[in-house]
Amino acid sequence: MSRVIALTGATGFIGGVLAQRLEAEGWQVRALVRLSSVKARPARTVTQWVIGDLEDMDSLRRLVCGAEAVVHCAGAVRGASQDYFNRVNSAGVARLAQAATEHYPPPRFLMISSLAAREPGISPYAASKRQGEAALAAAAKEMDWTVFRPPAVYGPGDKELLPLLRWIGRGIALVPGAGHACRFSLLYVEDLAEAVIKWLKSDGCRRDIFELHDNHSGGYTWGDVIKTIALLRARPVLRVRVPVTVLATLTRLNLMAAKTMGYAPMLTPGKLRELMHPDWVCDNTPLSKATGWKPQISLKEGLQRTLGWHNGS
Repeated sequence: MSRVIALTGATGFIGGVLAQRLEAEGWQVRALVRLSSVKARPARTVTQWVIGDLEDMDSLRRLVCGAEAVVHCAGAVRGASQDYFNRVNSAGVARLAQAATEHYPPPRFLMISSLAAREPGISPYAASKRQGEAALAAAAKEMDWTVFRPPAVYGPGDKELLPLLRWIGRGIALVPGAGHACRFSLLYVEDLAEAVIKWLKSDGCRRDIFELHDNHSGGYTWGDVIKTIALLRARPVLRVRVPVTVLATLTRLNLMAAKTMGYAPMLTPGKLRELMHPDWVCDNTPLSKATGWKPQISLKEGLQRTLGWHNGS
């Protein structure tokens, strides 16, 4: 049996951690990398790199040829239009799945989606992730596939949550709106990588969608996160509440500027709706039953590692 894992997104946060974990477990990683991202490849790796992108079928065919499994981590999280998100998060999945099904027997296929796909009407990003899941199911033919929907994933190297966590670590917490009304699950990146390893070693996850979280039932509020960091730093954290109306104005201005100047924005009206959604709480039970996976990293330990406070200071 082949020990090759075809991986997308390996120069990103989650994909980079996963590539290292896969190599440590003895798999040969073959990873897709855009020409513009070649310099971002990790220095210490035995990964085989295939230059190309999700719009290039030839490179996708080279990526998946002879692979035991495809793990699709790549995706667009920043963007100014629905078309942009769809091109990467939906059409890209369809092409990768098509390339995989051209081989016999086809590899197993794992898509790292997002919990946002649970609410496709909330934002262009969420809609594109749901459409990507549907594109995988439609293109799969006889191929076994699985979708993971993780919540917010954090850890060292994260470019999305880490800046906010660092500000809280310095003693200032910007809390959107009322703060307490929103509940969300979290997942440390190493636990997500371990879930992928468990999936690879199991055959009980065929054609299904699974949510993941850190095993903290009921999720968290921003107050819980702030309190945990305050305990770790042994000093209080100043909470600064930012009205939703102010955030809404900022998102509209940022989106207008992005469309004018041609950059991919993170802070958009859709992203604000995601942020303010009251329920992003997950349930681990189905995935744990299917694979035996159990997350190991608590919020306290995950924040220590993320912020570099390994001794709790």
